[in-house]
Amino acid sequence: MAAKQSYFHGTGRRKTSVAQVRIMPGNGAIIINGVPYEELFPSLEHRRAILQPLLVTESLDKFNAMVKVNGGGITGQSGAISHGIARALVEADESLKPILRQNGLLTRDPRVKERKKPGLRRARKAPQYTKR
Repeated sequence: MAAKQSYFHGTGRRKTSVAQVRIMPGNGAIIINGVPYEELFPSLEHRRAILQPLLVTESLDKFNAMVKVNGGGITGQSGAISHGIARALVEADESLKPILRQNGLLTRDPRVKERKKPGLRRARKAPQYTKR
């Protein structure tokens, strides 16, 4: 019925960032919001996080990734992209699931910022105590 799908999709989340990832067979180019990932993420730590799922599955030069990411900061976005790429790789090849799971790349990091409580400066920081 439908034509052969040319890409695999994965949605990644981290903090308040959401990344919609499409991977297709290619030479390893990663485009994020229309810009190469090297320009958007100058930090080596963030680049390493993005490439981690491709490195552990040894498919760095087998797939191109088109990513739409929004919300949060650069750390959350890089984590969301990594999560999305890992999910898309599992959709592309189910046999990669144990390797990605072993490296903790399929688990969504549940840590998010706690809400501010009334009477406090932040979620838990109390105003300075004054004796007199």
